[in-house]
Amino acid sequence: MKIRSKVLIAVLLLTSLAVAPSKAAPALSIGIAYDIGGRGDQSFNDAAAAGLVKAQKEFTFTVESVVTDGSSVDRERRVRSLITKNCNPIIVVGAGYAPTLRLLAIEYPNTQFAILNDATVDALNVTSLVFADLQGAFLAGYSAALVSKTNKVAMIASPSQSDLYENGFSIGVAAAKKSVTSIIKYVNGSESLATKQVMAAGADVIFVSRLGSSSDAFDAIVARNVAKQKLKSFKAVGMISIEPDQYISVTSANKKYLYATVVKRVDKAMYDVISKALSGELLLDVLDPKAGIYGYRYGITGGGISITTYLPALTASSNAINAAAVQALKLTS
Repeated sequence: MKIRSKVLIAVLLLTSLAVAPSKAAPALSIGIAYDIGGRGDQSFNDAAAAGLVKAQKEFTFTVESVVTDGSSVDRERRVRSLITKNCNPIIVVGAGYAPTLRLLAIEYPNTQFAILNDATVDALNVTSLVFADLQGAFLAGYSAALVSKTNKVAMIASPSQSDLYENGFSIGVAAAKKSVTSIIKYVNGSESLATKQVMAAGADVIFVSRLGSSSDAFDAIVARNVAKQKLKSFKAVGMISIEPDQYISVTSANKKYLYATVVKRVDKAMYDVISKALSGELLLDVLDPKAGIYGYRYGITGGGISITTYLPALTASSNAINAAAVQALKLTS
């Protein structure tokens, strides 16, 4: 009996050693570098933060965040501070961080970076999270043409966005109604003058694609409608915006002039890159093989780009817009 007891004790000891839990791995530390203004900007930073909040509710990880003042020196200093805190991955919000990542991605090859809304950094340790903007422009053009009463619609864009007009917006307009004419205005500064010019030319639906505040354009539209609404010949002018690229002050009095919003799911991109990192995976599709750009392009498929309609006439045309979305899938950039 004594021998058998010793054997039993030995077996129990070996078993307990075999099932003893290993030391828990430290939680992943994720660094986030917000753009100018940080959280509360009602734009890209807030959209990115929404994806972070969703991830925090589902997963366990730590977060270090910084906000830049916008200068190149400060951007580099902020990202370096995250590196020294052993954050990996580090996610930066906005194309303004691209020059910083070109430098630091080479200096820190073992750190994985991700950049929202930019695809210009050619490094394997940089994930570019971008959106199929042509698809969004197509949906905007299609929707604008559907509800135009003057058969004239317009797009106000930055000079660098000619592709969005030529291969997105104008194609969407033609797909909806061949009788509708599209007007393009490229501007560098205030959108107010360009908005007044396209309204004077007869456009009654205006798509603004420029990044940043579009209050100038929206204010010009609202002012024009208020001034002319008592005329018998009054035809309202409305706007289609992009979210979260733009900030517009919408009130109960003027919201009827915001017809629709093209939505880029920045929150989804942020959530995806975090969840992949926690699984030990990366989003590294080939975006541009010649330039060596890797990451992921969000489009209509999977809900990365959509359009939210506010004008009742557009909401009633949701079936037609959904059908147009299938056509837009052919536009990949």
